[in-house]
Amino acid sequence: MGDNPSMIWNFTKMHGAGNDFVVLDGVRQTIDMTPERARALGDRHFGVGADQILLVERATRPDADFRYRIFNNDGSEVEHCGNGARCFVRFVHEQGLSDKNPLRAEIVSGVILLDESADGQVTVDMGVTRFDPAALPFDATGLATRQQGQDTLYTLPLDGAEADLSAVAISNPHAVQVVPDVATAAVARLGPQIESHPRFARRVNAGFMQIIDRHTIALRVYERGAGETLACGTGACAAVAAGIRRGLLDSPVRVQTRGGVLTIAWDGAQLRMTGPAQSVFHGQIDIDKLVFSMALNR
Repeated sequence: MGDNPSMIWNFTKMHGAGNDFVVLDGVRQTIDMTPERARALGDRHFGVGADQILLVERATRPDADFRYRIFNNDGSEVEHCGNGARCFVRFVHEQGLSDKNPLRAEIVSGVILLDESADGQVTVDMGVTRFDPAALPFDATGLATRQQGQDTLYTLPLDGAEADLSAVAISNPHAVQVVPDVATAAVARLGPQIESHPRFARRVNAGFMQIIDRHTIALRVYERGAGETLACGTGACAAVAAGIRRGLLDSPVRVQTRGGVLTIAWDGAQLRMTGPAQSVFHGQIDIDKLVFSMALNR
């Protein structure tokens, strides 16, 4: 796959409820990730294809077992990915990097706890949930607001529409709105407008939530830097937390995504997500040959 074996990377293709990943072992091989390499791996036509690229590395702090980094398929690095976190712990166990269970993973915003059960489900302690606009960050200055339960909704003007949004930070930023039906929600039209709205300094994940009953929602998420995905773990957590604060939901909540079902439990402090993680195939790729060939096709 190339004349320079140092540029050949071993990878595993995985998914969590249809949210798919290229996972790289940065412990036993040297991985110098760049935006160009992440874009090449994530490209569905010329590369392997994935929503995000996950990189497992040695921890840089004593209270973690590994460091876990996430790159969107547009090359940007992000703070957290819930579905990816479940794939991370399955990958570590399958690859024999560790048999510890639960595992502690270092992410940009701190350390998260991950527990793989005998039935193959993985539970992730998602860390601190914040609702202050500054935590996203989100400039809410001058926007109309209204209270619903314990939550503050912000009315964001869009092109030919407006959206009443809950602002939720779960390491990465989320803006959640309630819609009558996710099947007909204008995700393709409004999602990109919200995701790249100038009031969100680091962009935002746009969630569209349909309340089915007090313990069940349907959800679609237009993810920052990846577009709409089949499932978004942190997006599911943000939607449930927002729904509970609005007085519309009770914990635990089943989240029906296009790729599968996630279960979110939140008591106002601890936020836990449970769902599947699946390895699809293993492979090798000459990363710089791939980057070069993609440049020729642009």
